[in-house]
Amino acid sequence: SSGNASPPQTLTKPALGEKEATELVGRVFGLAVSWIGPLPSYDDQNFQVRVSRGGGAAGGADEYVLKITNAEDSRQPDLIEAQTRAMMLLSAEGFPSPTPRLTKDGRIMCLQSGGTGPGHNKYMVRLLTYLPGTPVAKIAANTELFYEIGKLAARLDKALSEKFHHPSVKSLHRGQFIWNLANVPLLDQYIYALGQSQYRGLVQHVIEQFKGKVTPKLSHFRPCINHGDLNDHNILVDSCSASPEQPQYRVSGILDFSDMSYGYYVFEVAIAMMYMMVESPDPLSVGGHVLAGFESVLPLTLEERGALFLLVSGRFAQSLVIAAHTALHYPENRDYLMITAKTGWKHLTAMFEAGQEAVEQTW
Repeated sequence: SSGNASPPQTLTKPALGEKEATELVGRVFGLAVSWIGPLPSYDDQNFQVRVSRGGGAAGGADEYVLKITNAEDSRQPDLIEAQTRAMMLLSAEGFPSPTPRLTKDGRIMCLQSGGTGPGHNKYMVRLLTYLPGTPVAKIAANTELFYEIGKLAARLDKALSEKFHHPSVKSLHRGQFIWNLANVPLLDQYIYALGQSQYRGLVQHVIEQFKGKVTPKLSHFRPCINHGDLNDHNILVDSCSASPEQPQYRVSGILDFSDMSYGYYVFEVAIAMMYMMVESPDPLSVGGHVLAGFESVLPLTLEERGALFLLVSGRFAQSLVIAAHTALHYPENRDYLMITAKTGWKHLTAMFEAGQEAVEQTW
């Protein structure tokens, strides 16, 4: 999810073949690729890359993610640098976040000309450590894990806000960024992508409620730097229990920092709550476990807590509208884009059918 002021349709997704990507890793990073395969991505292009360590079979292999950023975001090198430096800081602080492999000339990223697409687009290229684990989306998560994810969200924002002082941090003031939760009112301009969908009225209702009840209160919330996309595909877990009957998980990876921006602590917990709800057969109670974990580190104020229902609804609306909009322009990526939509509409409808008071009591 991307772009500063740019609407989603302007993003030019890179389209390198595996051969070009292999050559790129050799030329820029000086590494010999022994295996390469594509990974899914919303706006960018990602490859999983295995490189030989040398010493024959005994030498083993290192794994990386080759991340080729879309042409528009590549024009904002400060922003990409801020995201990458944030990952490095978090890794140094003990969080399981990827870190960059330096280029041959010692840089964390490098601008390359794309061999395909209209004109000669330039794409920012990074090679990030590959983190092991299974996305939360692929496991049957339990309440302990939801609690841990809430806790992680709070610790992460706290670390970024207290310790991230790199000069590039100023690029995280992304006023018109469509995925910033403060910008739910900007969805007005993309709502046409829903066509005559039965849900269009519900989204319009969310946007109007948000404008009236959340926007005027933003200045009362505690500001911080948000990861902004702690979804069920961006959090990886490892099993750490001996018994398959009672699985226990620990977070082994936090991915995709491309939605980082200045926001508020309450945004991060609302986003995590919404995405954990997507995967659950009992979505309304899930939010409470994520929230409890978050508040064990950072208790919310009454005003922040009072806005949660509309913040979670607002994130559902963002996810559903922007996915529909992007799928209009990238039909070949439709299946990946519409992952959340399958259950998202159902959950958003259920929240409003239950009503704010009942949902807040469950949380």
